[in-house]
Amino acid sequence: MSLKLFRSTGFHSILTPGEARLALHPGWAVAMVAGWAGVACNAWLWQALIGSGPFVAAVAATIGIAGAVGFFLSVFGWRRTFKPAATLALLGCALLSAGVWTQGIPPSSLVDDSTRLSALLPAWASLFRWQVPTLLVLLGVLPVLWLWNTQLRRLSGPAQLRSNLAGVFLWFFVASVGFSLLARLAPGA
Repeated sequence: MSLKLFRSTGFHSILTPGEARLALHPGWAVAMVAGWAGVACNAWLWQALIGSGPFVAAVAATIGIAGAVGFFLSVFGWRRTFKPAATLALLGCALLSAGVWTQGIPPSSLVDDSTRLSALLPAWASLFRWQVPTLLVLLGVLPVLWLWNTQLRRLSGPAQLRSNLAGVFLWFFVASVGFSLLARLAPGA
């Protein structure tokens, strides 16, 4: 019988040096989700690109939406809260995009005080047509599946706090620029 000095439990840490370098930094994940929400989930931008809406207002809405989503995700950018918050943001942006696309709402409604959030949502009857479920799957479900299958780099507590605070200030500035530009472009401003 031989003497074993070390015993193997079969446990392998996810924090091996190679895997830690390959995992996506949480700040980049925030930027990717905010970019997806601002560009892909922005029905006003796509309407402007095909020529049926104001282009400058759509770009301002893109900047404002991306900034707002980035701010939200930076606040909830902690290891256990990021993916659920990003899921909520992606599905919410996809739902709002479907509502804007099917109802033809102008981008100035984002800064209009009389517009309620419920006015941007799709009508119940449109949920059963092919456009809204298709948009929800393409703009919401597929990015959520990618997000949950992506490994994020684990940062120490102080490093994560620095990253989140830098993101909060950066994305607040981006959202402020986008929404103030949109407010200047709104009719009657």
